[in-house]
Amino acid sequence: MFLRPLLLATVAGLAFASPASALDSDFDMIELAQATPPATAAPGRTFSPKNMCLDQVARRLGNRAYIKARLELKPEQMTAWNAFEKASDEASTKATARCAALPAEMKERPNYVDRLSMEEDAMKARIASIEAVKPTLVALYGVLSPEQKTVLDRPRGMMAGGPGHHMRGPGPR
Repeated sequence: MFLRPLLLATVAGLAFASPASALDSDFDMIELAQATPPATAAPGRTFSPKNMCLDQVARRLGNRAYIKARLELKPEQMTAWNAFEKASDEASTKATARCAALPAEMKERPNYVDRLSMEEDAMKARIASIEAVKPTLVALYGVLSPEQKTVLDRPRGMMAGGPGHHMRGPGPR
């Protein structure tokens, strides 16, 4: 579908604005910028970058809750988790604000230069999110048991059965 590259660019760019994405995302932005589908959407077809972005923020929040439950944190680990959660919440708030600034509806595909600018903005937001959350995530990781680290170390995102899992190719899963 010709909207897929734009949708992925929007999802990739905006999803990376949240901190939990440091735990579970793999997008190849170069391929997205090189896609060349038709310049306009099919008649009557639109999509909402804003809603897609908000969905990604919600998924990140849900993923963080899932990870917390799976880690089965001990009371002595909660201080590190709470610091990570606070930093993650702050980054999620910024991501939500970024989502709010996006168009609620798009009928035409942005041109190549605009897509490249979107990619650049997404990468900058991703870096800012990682920098904001990484110190607390590193501290949390340091207090986890080997079993808990195994839970956290599991691959997540596109290459682990998320959207685009078909890209892994044939073979056992």
